[in-house]
Amino acid sequence: MQITQVAIYPVKSLGGIALDAAELGPRGLEWDRRWMVVDEAGRFVTQRQLPGMARIRVRLEDAALVLEHPEAAPLSVPLAPRERPRRRVEIFKQHCPGLDEGEQAAGWLTEVLGRVRQQGLRLVRFPEEHRRAVEPDHLRDGERAHTGFADGYPLLVANQASLDALNAVLRGKGLDPVPMERFRPNLVVAANEAFAEDGWESLAAEGGRYRLGLRKPCKRCQIPTVDQRIGEIPRPGEPLQTLIEMKTQPQLKGGYFGQNAILLAGEGEMLRVGDRLSAS
Repeated sequence: MQITQVAIYPVKSLGGIALDAAELGPRGLEWDRRWMVVDEAGRFVTQRQLPGMARIRVRLEDAALVLEHPEAAPLSVPLAPRERPRRRVEIFKQHCPGLDEGEQAAGWLTEVLGRVRQQGLRLVRFPEEHRRAVEPDHLRDGERAHTGFADGYPLLVANQASLDALNAVLRGKGLDPVPMERFRPNLVVAANEAFAEDGWESLAAEGGRYRLGLRKPCKRCQIPTVDQRIGEIPRPGEPLQTLIEMKTQPQLKGGYFGQNAILLAGEGEMLRVGDRLSAS
């Protein structure tokens, strides 16, 4: 099979960036989920609370992270390391440090997104030296992995055939199909069988340049109901409700799409659109 899409999401829950190639690191793809939006208490904020976050477009320039919104001038945040205040931030009941990007970024986010929990919003960066460990429950003996501000794993793998199967069911119900961007994967593969990824242990690049371990099916929240182009929910509950009805993980409750993955080998290698992969 081949990789057909590669994407990163530098700021958790803001717009993604489609790439032809990205460098693999211990926290996943370079620059993926390195920043996060939090409220003034340090609690993470996502499209679950503010669907309009999807309207913020993200660019990476040589020296800056740039955020763009149709109702504000762009915000530029330096990429280079610099002294920043540390904040204690919370993500899914885990606590870790975050580097506060300052009042300009906080004011910009609060202006374009409003307030959540009656509090303003702040932008924090993941400290390079910190290690936020992946939950050990789904790792194999001896495996260790860590991530940035992703929900729990450094990589998310999706299968185009699985999306095609979901969209076939949606059409059968008289509903519009959904694009892959609703699920915000890091890499999309073109396999022959829908949901075949649920049986894969690993994906290896041709020539053994890198190897990924697929470790946990991805339980979906309401974010796939958000149209990522406009930051709105056009049809409440869908496609999540259809995923639940499809029972893609019959032994588990909820709707599942994609597989959470870790890097087993190949740190520093480039993952590219067009790479041929073998599953085991």
